[in-house]
Amino acid sequence: MRIVILGSAYPLRGGGIASFNERLAQHYQQLGHEVDIYSFSLQYPNFLFPGKSQFSDEPAPKGLRIFSKVNSINPFNWIKIGLELKKEKYDLLIVRFWMPFFGPCLGTIQRIVRQNKHTKVVCIADNIIPHEHRMGDELLAKYFLNAVDGCVTMSKSVLEDLRAINPKLPAVYTPHPLYDNYGPCMSLEQARAELKIPVAEKVVLFFGFIRQYKGLDMLLEALSKAELKKMNVKLLLAGEFYGDEGYYQKLIEKYQLQNRIYLHTSFIPNDAVGKYFCAADAVILPYRSATQSGITQVAYHYDVPMIVTRVGGLPELVHDQVVGLVVEPNAEEIAKGIIAFYQDDKCDRFRENIKVEKKKYSWDTFGKEILRLGE
Repeated sequence: MRIVILGSAYPLRGGGIASFNERLAQHYQQLGHEVDIYSFSLQYPNFLFPGKSQFSDEPAPKGLRIFSKVNSINPFNWIKIGLELKKEKYDLLIVRFWMPFFGPCLGTIQRIVRQNKHTKVVCIADNIIPHEHRMGDELLAKYFLNAVDGCVTMSKSVLEDLRAINPKLPAVYTPHPLYDNYGPCMSLEQARAELKIPVAEKVVLFFGFIRQYKGLDMLLEALSKAELKKMNVKLLLAGEFYGDEGYYQKLIEKYQLQNRIYLHTSFIPNDAVGKYFCAADAVILPYRSATQSGITQVAYHYDVPMIVTRVGGLPELVHDQVVGLVVEPNAEEIAKGIIAFYQDDKCDRFRENIKVEKKKYSWDTFGKEILRLGE
């Protein structure tokens, strides 16, 4: 087949979304399909982008044809791209949707492409309604969804949101596949040596863009609890602030956590991701809200247990007492979860279970669902 993926890719550093799109393209190439990626020349206007830079300093991924052509805020560009893709007559257009802001751009392109009566359009929906809800989100999402032939969601809660807006659209839930493109595993000793962390310390990892809904403030409060102070549990905080950094710095000072946090709060390049996971006893996701999270699928790849809150699709991915712990989304319960993880010495058992559990999160399974919807 001739397949085109419409969504973030290099040189944009869209975190997991760009990496996901590139990995999906590689998967289809390995199966013998011809794959192009149409990415953004302008993804967000600068005033809407919460981070420091939208662009990567890393080398381009090898073997991928990426065209940075789409301008998210220019309707004339949408028409141009739509006509270009319409003329190309790809068999399948896979569109990545994670924020209603992109609804007008992507929805317009899709409508034009479908006029060729050949190209099928399948959406991969990270979210339908975003974590930070805004007026008009449902209208923008509806405009987008009304121009696709099918949709894959990676959590059941997103599937429910989709069906509330467009109940007739063919849609399926299939779990987020593993992120296996961040390099091989390394020993805990090697990873901690590179990060200058003593081997004997108790270390949990918070990884990824730091946004309000991800609950870092609850985690910092949890770490201030007397039992965790006594246990001297440390936090490896790795990721760029997408919000008010000063707010979190004040909490660190308030709870006197300066000596219990390893701060790595710049963007983490792909080739460095693995050592952060391999250095941790557990990955912690103290989210207030969630659909799914690619962080869990990186943790699965590196066989790292997880402590997650009972929100959205996280319990679907992290089975309680099997590969990690599921706790309620408040500081008290997060603290109890960390204490239980270390007191009961669950780490080795969880790691062995992960090796079995992660086999079902394959790119082959995920890729087949997209092709099925695009038939």
